[in-house]
Amino acid sequence: MNVFENIPYREEGMGRRKLVDEKHLLVMQIALKPGQSVPVHDANSNVHLLVLEGSLSIELNGLDTDVRKGDILPVAFKTSMSIRNISEENSSFLVIKTPNPSEMR
Repeated sequence: MNVFENIPYREEGMGRRKLVDEKHLLVMQIALKPGQSVPVHDANSNVHLLVLEGSLSIELNGLDTDVRKGDILPVAFKTSMSIRNISEENSSFLVIKTPNPSEMR
């Protein structure tokens, strides 16, 4: 699978697809058009966000961080977060979870 092909953009809401789903690793690709966002939620595992294209504003426990193509951002387990595409272009990023949330107790 190529993460730059068939990116799952949607007209309404975030697009997403599962790339890897193994016992110790879950990798998702999220796609946001300009202005779209991922709602506030708590990280259900240890997470790293890797921006593939565009620019994002990521709120972690109430603090905003802007990231762009090529940036990787660690997010600790149970951290409250929301993500918004702040660019005028489409944005996509990988959500890398270790271990797979199904293994978290």
